[in-house]
Amino acid sequence: MRIISIRVLGISGSPHRHGNTETLLDRFLDGTQDAGASIEKVILRELSFSSCKGCNVCHKTGECVIKDDILPLLDRILEVDCLAVASPIYSMGITAELKGLIDRSQYIWAQKYILKTRYLTTGYVTRHKGVFISTAGLSWDNVFDAAFPAITAFFNTIGFEYYDNIIANEMDRYKGIHGHPTALTEAYNKGFEVVKKLEKLKKLSH
Repeated sequence: MRIISIRVLGISGSPHRHGNTETLLDRFLDGTQDAGASIEKVILRELSFSSCKGCNVCHKTGECVIKDDILPLLDRILEVDCLAVASPIYSMGITAELKGLIDRSQYIWAQKYILKTRYLTTGYVTRHKGVFISTAGLSWDNVFDAAFPAITAFFNTIGFEYYDNIIANEMDRYKGIHGHPTALTEAYNKGFEVVKKLEKLKKLSH
């Protein structure tokens, strides 16, 4: 019987190590690993990279002119089955680190929408899941709203279905993620769930 191997990559966009958001990401990855997936975690702040220069050279060549740590990371992203991107909410949006990664994926966007050299079927997109993980100190229900469009654009660009959010606000009230009554359990369960769903989809596609 053929073994279905699911690869999961978690990316922490927080500049603060082992804080609320990275802890939530870790719990999600625990769930995926216990479901049988192979996992990897990348800490964006530990990479050396520049922001997009807006030169639009990639609109003609399909390649980014900036050669740094982001390009190998984007290559790895395109090889996995599930991508979890994690960022706390800073000033009502995602961190500069995560936004920098998203902006640098412009060359992939150019391949798809300008040069038409990257074509992905609906089936391919369905078999690749993207998850957004975030925490916020404030209790406002809309505190995550400004983050969603950038995350949506990123998953659309790389060809991943925007599968789910794992978000927890009121960190100030709960005094951190460990004080939240449900977030860590939810993250674990959703990690386990997405791997099992991907296994079924892969079996159906073979």
